[in-house]
Amino acid sequence: MSTDQPPPGPDEPRDRDSSDPFAKQPRANGSPYGDHGDQTAGPEPYAGMPPLAHLGRRLIARIIDALLIGIPVGLVVTAIAGTYDPIEGSARSTTVTLVYVLVYFLYEGLMLTRDGQTVGKKAMKIRVAMLENGQPPAGQAGWLRAGVYALPEIVPCCGFLFWLINVLWCTWDRPYRQCLHDKAAKTLVVSAVP
Repeated sequence: MSTDQPPPGPDEPRDRDSSDPFAKQPRANGSPYGDHGDQTAGPEPYAGMPPLAHLGRRLIARIIDALLIGIPVGLVVTAIAGTYDPIEGSARSTTVTLVYVLVYFLYEGLMLTRDGQTVGKKAMKIRVAMLENGQPPAGQAGWLRAGVYALPEIVPCCGFLFWLINVLWCTWDRPYRQCLHDKAAKTLVVSAVP
């Protein structure tokens, strides 16, 4: 049995734009959410959910946000406290890390609860949606997601390890490609363009 299908007609949506390296790749059953034959995967997303965001777009969005917060925080802290070495483990570098983490937490929490997008996500045309209804994670869900992503960095040594496992989780999670911060807030990252 062949999985090849004829190209979509002029009025049908296309699964993939060949000029976009981050365009979604349909699964074997045609769904961007994977095969839902396994009932242990959890509830289906609401009807009409946009396609899942490509992992490359998610990574670039995080890099944009990290630079957007990290550069100003680094400049301000350097102007106030002088030079610092983030590797040395001094009180100064710990303070800089703490300030960065708290600013990032506030930035992400405020942006997500407003419209489900940070500046990086807007630039990459992706957004965070509630799994149950596709709406932005307003209120507690947005703050919980931001907190589980950013705040573990405060914990010496283990914080970075948790953060690393958290962000890599989406590479093997199925069917929604959620990171641990998505699972905690019951969110997923989808395309922001229809």
